[in-house]
Amino acid sequence: MSKVEVLFFDVLGTVVDWRGSIAAEARRFLNRNGIDHISAGVFADAWVARYDASVGRIRSGQRHFVPLDVLNMENLETCLSDFGVAPTGLAQSELQDLNAAWHRLKPWPDSVEGITKLRESYVVAPLSDGNTRLLVNMAKHAGLPWDTILGADISSSYKPMPTVYLRACEFLQVPPERAMLIAAHGYDLEAARQCGLKTAYVPRDNETTAPGDRGCVDSKDWDFEAKDLVQLAEIL
Repeated sequence: MSKVEVLFFDVLGTVVDWRGSIAAEARRFLNRNGIDHISAGVFADAWVARYDASVGRIRSGQRHFVPLDVLNMENLETCLSDFGVAPTGLAQSELQDLNAAWHRLKPWPDSVEGITKLRESYVVAPLSDGNTRLLVNMAKHAGLPWDTILGADISSSYKPMPTVYLRACEFLQVPPERAMLIAAHGYDLEAARQCGLKTAYVPRDNETTAPGDRGCVDSKDWDFEAKDLVQLAEIL
């Protein structure tokens, strides 16, 4: 196996708990606005469930690239309408604050420690569908110790398009075989492997409905597997 120099991390679901974070912020939003007929957890799932179709139009070339912040806002307004809440009846500042919840996602308990340990031996960076400012804000909020941040707006593409993985390698001047993707999602790991990257699987709770996920992960297919990022640091 070629010596790995760079570790790329899927972020939404792998490094941060998107569902728990969004559900908590949605609960506060719903309470503030007197909306009591919607479960925060159901709302969070419904909001993110629109993600793949909206990104799919960009992947297929039906729509020019727009950052995740734009897609999330569009999906938020549509989701509210589906639940019988007119977005136009709410303060724009309320919608913007809830949409910005994606900038404030909380890390899994092992994430900061694990990434810090891995950073001692590797270059560590997010490889996410999040736009750069979203990822910068998230890192500052969660204390994520990245060496650099590469958002989807760097490649103007969304995973699992090969451009995402290959452009990230180009930016960090590393051949794909000397890079590794760490993720909780099989589709993401498979796409990275097809581009020549090494792969490491870290399972997370609630990730069967994660952004872009498409089914179960067969762990025997990946180069490494660990229960969390701290254990992965020990293995590597």
